[in-house]
Amino acid sequence: MNRCKWVAAALATVPAIAAAQSVTVYGLIDTGVEYVNHVGTAGHSVVRMPNLTATVPSRWGLRGTEDLGGGLKSVFVLESGFAPDSGTSGQGGRLFGRQAFVGLSDERWGQLTFGRQFTMQFWSTLESDILTSNIYGANALDSFRANPRADNVIGYKGKFGGVTIGATYSLGRDTVNAPAGANCAGENPADKSACRDWSAMLAYDANNWGVSTAYESMRGGAGATGGLTSSSRKDDRWIFGGYLALSSMKIGVGGTLRNNEGSTTPHSQLYYGGVSYDVTPAFNLAGEVYFLRFNNSPNKAWLEAIRGTYSFSKRTAVYLTAGFIDNRGNLALSVSSGDTSSAAPKPGGNQFGAMMGVKHTF
Repeated sequence: MNRCKWVAAALATVPAIAAAQSVTVYGLIDTGVEYVNHVGTAGHSVVRMPNLTATVPSRWGLRGTEDLGGGLKSVFVLESGFAPDSGTSGQGGRLFGRQAFVGLSDERWGQLTFGRQFTMQFWSTLESDILTSNIYGANALDSFRANPRADNVIGYKGKFGGVTIGATYSLGRDTVNAPAGANCAGENPADKSACRDWSAMLAYDANNWGVSTAYESMRGGAGATGGLTSSSRKDDRWIFGGYLALSSMKIGVGGTLRNNEGSTTPHSQLYYGGVSYDVTPAFNLAGEVYFLRFNNSPNKAWLEAIRGTYSFSKRTAVYLTAGFIDNRGNLALSVSSGDTSSAAPKPGGNQFGAMMGVKHTF
């Protein structure tokens, strides 16, 4: 990422303190126009500019380090998500809703951080879920996949050869009423278990393949939405996945086993498999299939998605992506995770979506 000249000038005015410090401004904006059919019981269609995601969510941020000597350094990240259609802040209107943490990092022992940050669910699916946060993908089937982070987190992640281990513990996972967060502030003297969240990950990466597994447990609390209205109720996920990277192709598979005590159908499974192929150095074609099912219920859904991306440079790309969802039983999940407004089909209905857009990284 390029360093902005004004940041460099500002740091130059602070003698001694800034001498061993590095600060980077970075970000990306990704948006376009989307078409979705079979919206609601009337089956209308909509053409819109999504406000949440496209191929990836738009964001900007600051990250920095200071060398403290002996392999030890301080680190920080302030990262803001925003909606490019309107310019508003994402993640429930937070200023730095994607990440806001500070910590210490050691090249031998790993990194310890404090603040709002990703849980291990994010890191465990980053390589195996080929389409990751694409507007048509796993986010449409599990809303927490679009927001795998928590407030008030103590986090650790370390890499030792090919092995990566990590863990997070949140004292109160969501202080803002964001859709995927379930409005659970925690840090309650009267109920010390309320809104706690913990996650742990173990991963192994070789030269061209890797596997990972993670576990995350979210506690409920008084006033929380999503059915987790008490600290005695939990929403647990066991996540697993693997990938194989070849010269011009990457294959990924994985899944999530979930036990959500706030749901009338608590046990569910989400599986996925995808392929990414570089047709040319500039053109990439990627596709993925997802399957969600609920135990002891007719509710299930298949989602298929495909995306073609042409890169003009390392920073600028255009793309066309499409998805189709087939709901069964009483499920009414939308194919699109790209807008916080409702675009769901009728229960048991199917839906098609397509989007073309442009992404620029800075």
